[in-house]
Amino acid sequence: MTAPFLQLVGLTKSFGPLNAVAGINLDVGEGEFFTIVGPSGSGKTTLLRMLAGMEGPTSGTIVLAGQDITDLPANRRPTCMVFQSLALFPHRTVGQNIEFPLKIRGVAAETRRARALELMRLLRLPEGYYAKPVTQCSGGERQRVALARAFAYDPKILFFDEPLSAIDYKLRKTLEKELKDIHRESGKTFIYITHSLEEAMVMSDRIGVMRAGRLVQVGTPAEIYNRPRDRFVAEFMGEVNLIDVRAGPGGLEGVNVPGTFRGPAAPDGFAGGHLVIRPEAMRFLRSAAEADNAVTGRLYNEYALGSRTQYQVRVGTHVFIVERLRQQDDGPALDSEVTIGWDARDSVLVPG
Repeated sequence: MTAPFLQLVGLTKSFGPLNAVAGINLDVGEGEFFTIVGPSGSGKTTLLRMLAGMEGPTSGTIVLAGQDITDLPANRRPTCMVFQSLALFPHRTVGQNIEFPLKIRGVAAETRRARALELMRLLRLPEGYYAKPVTQCSGGERQRVALARAFAYDPKILFFDEPLSAIDYKLRKTLEKELKDIHRESGKTFIYITHSLEEAMVMSDRIGVMRAGRLVQVGTPAEIYNRPRDRFVAEFMGEVNLIDVRAGPGGLEGVNVPGTFRGPAAPDGFAGGHLVIRPEAMRFLRSAAEADNAVTGRLYNEYALGSRTQYQVRVGTHVFIVERLRQQDDGPALDSEVTIGWDARDSVLVPG
């Protein structure tokens, strides 16, 4: 097997009695786009700061390209951080900002300019912007300048601390795709932190979900979304239907929703947990026989979500969410009785 490009072994950071990062073990491959998500206070920023050398770990090791960099100061690591604030020099031009890392290394002016123009082409910045004051650039352009400056360091790995969070939605969607393209074209390893699940799903090769200082699940976007390991991950990675269940003689018995449901086989010793069904896996039925599982309730409300429509169906005191692509027909009428269902293969059983 190929050795991991970045390896974390038992990485811990304590602030007094608080373990902000608690014994993380992680392998990241060379050229991978790895994204860390988690709620505020989960430890993701502290973890990133340790990787960049801005915080020292309490214990554990960080190995990059076969070299132990745990105690190496930030300015001696072959890494670079792109901050949310971008930290550009407002009194310098675009070219001067990009060239700064090369200038402090003593690179000749002609070579600096050639490299800056090369990076501007990679980052889709017009050559005419070289002499443009960075203060006259748009938010998206400044983001590209910051990224070009990071590439000028020629780091082995780039760290991103929520760099798109302060940008408007439309531009953010454009930059998400561009950043993924740039990652592929450059072949660099990216470690990215975001609070946006959509960013993580769009850009990442793999995602790590953090909670209370620990990585609770690591996997591809599809694995994290479709096969969450527990209720926390299921709910954190988007809207979800949860049915509290326990093992019964005929299958999974609903606790908060009456009925017996077909789903994944319960493991030995299973006492109770949750059946997880994503809204897009549910559908309206003409009869209960059209799906492995079916419940009948009342259509309470509907919401237009661009290309999709989301419906709320109340079954007793429980609310189910159903999503489908927008269609020309109006769908079921509000307040009407409807039957909704899903197939066993579209559900996941997680422990309680």
